[in-house]
Amino acid sequence: MKNLSNMLKQAQQMQSRMQEMQAKLEATEVEGAAGAGMVKVTLTGKGDLKRVSIDPSLMTAEDREVLEDLLVAAHADARQKVEATMAEEMQKAAAGLSLPPGMKLPF
Repeated sequence: MKNLSNMLKQAQQMQSRMQEMQAKLEATEVEGAAGAGMVKVTLTGKGDLKRVSIDPSLMTAEDREVLEDLLVAAHADARQKVEATMAEEMQKAAAGLSLPPGMKLPF
Protein backbone atom coordinates (compact mmCIF):
# COMPACT_ATOMS: atom_id res chain seq x y z
CA MET A 1 0.00 0.00 0.00
CA LYS A 2 2.89 2.33 0.72
CA ASN A 3 4.00 2.06 -2.92
CA LEU A 4 0.51 3.05 -4.09
CA SER A 5 0.53 6.02 -1.73
CA ASN A 6 3.87 7.17 -3.14
CA MET A 7 2.55 6.83 -6.68
CA LEU A 8 -0.49 8.97 -5.82
CA LYS A 9 1.74 11.64 -4.27
CA GLN A 10 3.91 11.65 -7.38
CA ALA A 11 0.84 11.95 -9.61
CA GLN A 12 -0.38 14.94 -7.58
CA GLN A 13 3.07 16.55 -7.77
CA MET A 14 3.16 15.99 -11.51
CA GLN A 15 -0.31 17.47 -11.98
CA SER A 16 0.69 20.55 -10.01
CA ARG A 17 3.91 20.96 -11.99
CA MET A 18 2.05 20.56 -15.28
CA GLN A 19 -0.43 23.28 -14.31
CA GLU A 20 2.44 25.60 -13.39
CA MET A 21 4.19 24.82 -16.67
CA GLN A 22 1.05 25.52 -18.70
CA ALA A 23 0.57 28.87 -17.00
CA LYS A 24 4.21 29.75 -17.64
CA LEU A 25 3.95 28.77 -21.31
CA GLU A 26 0.84 30.93 -21.75
CA ALA A 27 2.79 33.93 -20.48
CA THR A 28 5.89 33.15 -22.58
CA GLU A 29 6.41 34.88 -25.92
CA VAL A 30 8.99 33.68 -28.44
CA GLU A 31 10.17 35.57 -31.51
CA GLY A 32 11.21 33.92 -34.75
CA ALA A 33 12.97 35.82 -37.52
CA ALA A 34 13.88 35.39 -41.18
CA GLY A 35 15.64 37.42 -43.83
CA ALA A 36 18.23 38.81 -41.41
CA GLY A 37 15.43 40.04 -39.15
CA MET A 38 13.42 41.72 -41.91
CA VAL A 39 10.43 39.56 -40.97
CA LYS A 40 9.68 38.72 -37.33
CA VAL A 41 6.89 36.61 -35.88
CA THR A 42 5.98 36.39 -32.19
CA LEU A 43 4.22 33.31 -30.82
CA THR A 44 3.04 32.47 -27.32
CA GLY A 45 4.36 29.39 -25.61
CA LYS A 46 1.16 27.69 -26.70
CA GLY A 47 1.82 28.53 -30.36
CA ASP A 48 -0.68 31.36 -30.77
CA LEU A 49 0.42 34.09 -33.18
CA LYS A 50 0.71 37.43 -31.37
CA ARG A 51 2.59 39.77 -33.72
CA VAL A 52 4.10 40.05 -37.18
CA SER A 53 6.71 42.67 -38.01
CA ILE A 54 7.72 43.32 -41.63
CA ASP A 55 10.47 45.65 -42.78
CA PRO A 56 8.89 48.33 -45.01
CA SER A 57 11.43 47.65 -47.77
CA LEU A 58 9.67 44.33 -48.43
CA MET A 59 6.32 46.01 -49.09
CA THR A 60 6.52 46.07 -52.87
CA ALA A 61 4.55 44.02 -55.37
CA GLU A 62 7.76 42.55 -56.78
CA ASP A 63 8.78 41.22 -53.36
CA ARG A 64 5.45 39.59 -52.56
CA GLU A 65 6.67 36.02 -53.06
CA VAL A 66 9.84 36.70 -51.04
CA LEU A 67 7.75 38.19 -48.24
CA GLU A 68 5.45 35.17 -48.19
CA ASP A 69 8.45 32.81 -47.96
CA LEU A 70 10.01 34.90 -45.19
CA LEU A 71 6.77 34.82 -43.19
CA VAL A 72 6.68 31.04 -43.38
CA ALA A 73 10.37 30.82 -42.40
CA ALA A 74 9.94 33.22 -39.46
CA HIS A 75 6.94 31.24 -38.23
CA ALA A 76 8.89 27.98 -38.48
CA ASP A 77 11.76 29.56 -36.52
CA ALA A 78 9.42 30.75 -33.77
CA ARG A 79 7.61 27.40 -33.66
CA GLN A 80 10.92 25.55 -33.22
CA LYS A 81 11.79 27.86 -30.32
CA VAL A 82 8.38 27.26 -28.72
CA GLU A 83 8.88 23.49 -28.97
CA ALA A 84 12.36 23.76 -27.42
CA THR A 85 10.96 25.89 -24.59
CA MET A 86 8.15 23.40 -24.02
CA ALA A 87 10.58 20.45 -23.92
CA GLU A 88 12.74 22.30 -21.41
CA GLU A 89 9.74 23.05 -19.20
CA MET A 90 8.57 19.42 -19.40
CA GLN A 91 12.01 18.28 -18.30
CA LYS A 92 11.84 20.66 -15.33
CA ALA A 93 8.35 19.44 -14.46
CA ALA A 94 9.49 15.82 -14.43
CA ALA A 95 12.63 16.54 -12.38
CA GLY A 96 12.67 14.62 -9.13
CA LEU A 97 9.99 12.16 -10.13
CA SER A 98 11.05 8.53 -10.12
CA LEU A 99 9.67 7.46 -13.47
CA PRO A 100 10.48 4.01 -14.88
CA PRO A 101 13.50 3.95 -17.22
CA GLY A 102 12.63 4.93 -20.79
CA MET A 103 9.36 6.63 -19.83
CA LYS A 104 9.19 10.06 -21.41
CA LEU A 105 6.82 12.99 -20.89
CA PRO A 106 4.32 13.80 -22.20
CA PHE A 107 3.02 10.27 -22.21
